[in-house]
Amino acid sequence: MGCIARLGCIALLAALGVAAWFTRPYWMPYLDRDRAGADTAVPVWQPLTPEGARRAEAELRRLESSGGAMYVSTTAGDLASFIVQELTTALPSSADSIEVAAIDDRLHVRASVRTADLGDRRALGPLAGVFGDRERLELAGTIRVVRPGLSELQVRQLSIGSFSVPQAVIPGLVRQITRGERPPELSPGGIPLRTPEYIADVRVQNGQITLYRSTAGQ
Repeated sequence: MGCIARLGCIALLAALGVAAWFTRPYWMPYLDRDRAGADTAVPVWQPLTPEGARRAEAELRRLESSGGAMYVSTTAGDLASFIVQELTTALPSSADSIEVAAIDDRLHVRASVRTADLGDRRALGPLAGVFGDRERLELAGTIRVVRPGLSELQVRQLSIGSFSVPQAVIPGLVRQITRGERPPELSPGGIPLRTPEYIADVRVQNGQITLYRSTAGQ
């Protein structure tokens, strides 16, 4: 009986294999789609470059006129390059090697910074003593248009080196590391970013950043 059972299992597996072969046109596209999704999930970190700034500026010009495009898409690197002055003044003065990436629905920014420029280290609690002179600072969040001409990066995640900063500590640390004036309309963990006045919304998805034109007054 054991031998017969084993032969029955082998026959069943062979039948399933034949069925899979002949029905592959139906299920192979789903496998390819899953593989493609896995490939696009890999974060692409981009440096800030003058070329990227020019590309982003050219795209944004398409939104400027009332008869122009309703929205445009750009990469995280290009958009960040366009608003480079805002981004660099929002980070400690020692920040270098700045890179950005659009991951899921969030804009990620990372840079190497002097830990002494992170403000009052007591805010980090017992972790403050384990950092070196320089560490990688990484923050991530969504972009919100506060009012025409002003947006903010609402920081939802922040890490120093390999340590993730607790959520409750993020707003205070963001205020410490952000240089310059903070408009009163900002959220507690927001980093100010000047954006063109005709931008009404900014969304991050699938490695791209989409900017939507305001329809006010049309």
